[in-house]
This record gives sequence, C-alpha cells and structure tokens, in this order.
Amino acid sequence: MKKVDLLIKDANEIVTLKGPKRARKGKEMLDIGLVKRGFVAIDGGRIIDVGEDKPGYEAEEVISAKGKIVLPGFVDPHTHLVFSGYREFELDLKIRGYTYQEIAERGGGINYTVKLTRSASRERLVEEAGERIKNMISHGTTTCEAKSGYGLSLDDEIKILEVNRILADKYPVDIVSTFLGAHAIPEEYADSREEYLDLVVNEMIPEISRRGLARFCDVFCEKGYFDLKEAEKILTAGKKHGLLPKIHADEFNNLGCVSLACKLGCISADHLLKISDEEIPILSRSRTIAVLLPATVFSLMGKDFAPARKLIDSGCAVALGTDLNPNCYTENMQFVIQLACFYMRMRVEEALVASTVNSAYSIGVGNEVGSIEVGKKADIQIMDVPSYKFIPYHFGVNLVDTVIKSGKVIYSRS
Repeated sequence: MKKVDLLIKDANEIVTLKGPKRARKGKEMLDIGLVKRGFVAIDGGRIIDVGEDKPGYEAEEVISAKGKIVLPGFVDPHTHLVFSGYREFELDLKIRGYTYQEIAERGGGINYTVKLTRSASRERLVEEAGERIKNMISHGTTTCEAKSGYGLSLDDEIKILEVNRILADKYPVDIVSTFLGAHAIPEEYADSREEYLDLVVNEMIPEISRRGLARFCDVFCEKGYFDLKEAEKILTAGKKHGLLPKIHADEFNNLGCVSLACKLGCISADHLLKISDEEIPILSRSRTIAVLLPATVFSLMGKDFAPARKLIDSGCAVALGTDLNPNCYTENMQFVIQLACFYMRMRVEEALVASTVNSAYSIGVGNEVGSIEVGKKADIQIMDVPSYKFIPYHFGVNLVDTVIKSGKVIYSRS
C-alpha cells in the first residue's frame, strides 16, 4: 500500500467540484462532482487521489469522516479584511430607516473607518484582522481576497497592503490582495476631487505595483463615489501597471458598470443588485464573473437582492462572498450560502459552486484551490452533517468539524 501524509476516509459525501478548468456557468453550476462513501488521499500538501470505497493507502494521519461530508475550503472573493474600529452605532440608524448614503452624511460610513484605520499601528491592524481570520478559518474559509481602501492616502494604503502580507505569513490562509484606493474620496479632498484622482492614478497605483503589494485594482463605481469615466481611468491605469481589474458594480444604482467591466476584461464585477436586463447577456458572453454579496443587502436591511436566478439562467458565472467590512460584519461563508438559497433562490449546488471553485477563479486562484481534484492544494473542510444539503438547511450554527490547509489540520472542533 502506498504511504501518504494524510488520509480522509469513510466520508458520507465528498463534494469534489471536479470539472472544467474555469469558472462554471449556467447549468454547469448544478454539477458538484459528488462522491459517496469516499476518501481523499493527501501527500506533500497536495491531493493525490479521490475516490469511492476503500482506499489503497497507509497514512501517518487518518481522519474518519464517517457520517460527515467533505468539501473544499471556502474561497471568500470579496473582503475588506483590514480595518480598525467598528460601526455598530450604524445599526440603530438602519433600523430607523437611514440609507447607506445618509449614514455616511451623518459621519458614519467609509470615511469614519478611514480615520480610525489611519491612526492604527500595523501591530494593531494585524491583531484585529487576525481575530477575523481565526473566525474565517473556524467557519471553513481557507483562501480570501483582501482589499485596501480604508487608508485613502499613499502611506496608509501601503500600510494596509503590507498588513495583508504580514497576515498571510502569520496565519494558515492564502490572502490575495486588491488595491482599492478608489473606495471613496477622503475628506481632505472633498473640494479637490481631481487631485485625489491624480494621486490614485499617478502615485498610488505605480508605487503599489512597484512594491508588488497587490494583484488586483478595484474601484467603487457608484453615485457619490466614483463615476463610470473615473472608474475606467483608474482601472486602465491599474492594467497599465500590471494590476488586474475588478469593480464594485451597480450596487445602489445602475451606471452601466457591467458593460465597462466586460469592455476592460475585469476578472469580476461585484454586487450587481441593479444590473439591467440588457447587460445580463453581455456578462454571460464574457469571462467576467459575477460576485454576489447577499450579506451586504442583509446588513443594510434591504429587500432587493442581486438577481442570481436571472444571471445563472442566462449562462453567467456566479460567485459568492461575504463582503466582510465594518458595515457588513461577517466572516461566515456558510451564512452567505444560506442567504443565497433563501433570498436569491440559488439552488444548494449552485451556491456551493459559487463559494468554492467559482469564487477561486474570480480571484485568479482557481487552478490551485476551490475543488478537491488531484494536483490541487489540499484545502479541505469536514462538516458534521450527513449531506451537503444541510448547509443551508441547518442555519444559525457552525457546521464545520475540521479544516485542513495544504494538508495540515488548522482547525478542529474537538
């Protein structure tokens, strides 16, 4: 018998997500590559075999998944991981009917967090974000994207992205960094908008690229933040300096962001609550992945979620993320799946594809993680439920029993 480092055996179900080496679109999102009564063999941090019945392996460590399910670690493709301070006071304003923009006008919102994050040391940011990462891991996330955007100055944006790097070295998660200097206009530039745009395009982007601190460039394209023309200018500058484009698109208003995203070849367009029916076919014909963030709508007490059914039925590739930030404070991808099923009418299989393999491709790591396939990193979670259909069905509790990153157990409920 061949010896391996780790063997997971006797799983009730293994959700492999085996399939084409790209994001899954439309009806493809119903295929989760289910294996029943199976095993996973891991060696050197990689998956070397997946199958049914009895494995022909000896292992230094054996985990019984009897009565449980095995699935890939979640990939969270949209987070604002690094920030200081909280905005719990905004909840009462939301309850009283204030909108996102009205809360910002009353002193909350992005610029409130910018002040606190600017004043925080690197050490404090590492400590605070580290607690969020621990929560991510315990709920099954093994890879995440992390944006800057609460610095809004060259030095503070660099500080946040450097903290991302420290966190990636300190904790057993892969962190993919995104530059989001175009998150909002900082207060000191309220009367000199063009100066801030110049700073982002001609100073921040070149320096962050030179330092290798980010893989992607993002922009919050929305009324009161950055318009379509400004977004195109920023993302084009990012591409020029080797930063791949992403976009916060059509969250509160339809500005035509999806057409811009497809024109620029954005890897993802995120939010999409207000995407037009005319733009959905454009998105479906492109390689741009729709990243939907239902927890954001939930946190804002909204009623109109992104049209996931229309997007999937039209052949789009859809991913799911938490949008972890001080306004939408959750690290839990299980909760996001539950919201997607209950409020966006996504089928369980679609939601699983969207939170693993499709979310991996939406941040450029789909060839390494997001599915349980031979050759990929052994990023795996075991849930103490008899079927994958329990993930949305049994809500309000953490279903994760064990989390494995690159073949090493990094969390165990026991």
